[in-house]
Amino acid sequence: MILSDSSILHAIEKKDIVIEPYDRSCLGTNSYDVHLSKFLACYVDDVIDAKRHNQVKHFEIDQTGIVLNPGKTYLGSTLEYTETHQCVPFLEGKSSVGRLGIDIHATAGKGDVGFCNHWTLEISVSQSVRVYAGMPIGQLIYFMVEGDVEVDYSSKASAKYNQRSPKPVESMMWKNTF
Repeated sequence: MILSDSSILHAIEKKDIVIEPYDRSCLGTNSYDVHLSKFLACYVDDVIDAKRHNQVKHFEIDQTGIVLNPGKTYLGSTLEYTETHQCVPFLEGKSSVGRLGIDIHATAGKGDVGFCNHWTLEISVSQSVRVYAGMPIGQLIYFMVEGDVEVDYSSKASAKYNQRSPKPVESMMWKNTF
């Protein structure tokens, strides 16, 4: 079941959903719009190795925006810090963003109960496009969870993305055993 606007508002009042900064005008019928922060990152090496900690170079979007080019993985982040304690958040791109040829996530559109952080975006573009800090980039949709959650994400020892950061976080795949 997807939460409606009134259910999202109720969950915010109960602190089951936290959105900072929160702007009532960003609440849709059954979603909440999130925005691109000024922080971006790109991997330093041309070849990314899943078994090692790949370094990224962080940079900021200035007032004139920045042109993203095809063939490169850009890591962005949401301006909004979010927490979800009783539901599962899904992050989807806004249709206006998709119509610009921008994908905001390759695979990681679902969060976990207990996820508390800014969202890292896995941005790719089909053609060169200029983006701006603060532009609407996606929407959070919240689903109810059936049953009790034994261990939420923020309490898991194996959680790799628990350290609060407004900057995008590179892949931590290298922490897995394989």
